[in-house]
Amino acid sequence: QVQLVESGGGLVQAGDSLRLSCAASGRIFSNYAMGWFRQAPGKEREFVAGIKWGFGTTTYGDPVKGRFTISRDSAKNMVFLQMNSLKPEDTAIYYCAAGEAGGAYKHWGQGTQVTVSS
Repeated sequence: QVQLVESGGGLVQAGDSLRLSCAASGRIFSNYAMGWFRQAPGKEREFVAGIKWGFGTTTYGDPVKGRFTISRDSAKNMVFLQMNSLKPEDTAIYYCAAGEAGGAYKHWGQGTQVTVSS
């Protein structure tokens, strides 16, 4: 069983940067993918970024391309989301997720709040 714990959220101003971390306990297999999702009040959950654990291949949602960067530390079983040039519309609860690449994300963290003021 994989357990995920996010950290690093907070209140920042527009234009600031923030780095989220996700610590994974349990075995992360090379065929796994790790991802970040977000959900703002009254909106559906949205894909933010994903990374394939084995090759490190990354994908991004259109709203964050060029501003956010996902990375991993395989030795520490951690995934990071570097968020630059934050905008008020980035305000949401950010969730870390894991699952087999190409399949559904089966494991989810509890989320961390990110609030960007204008």
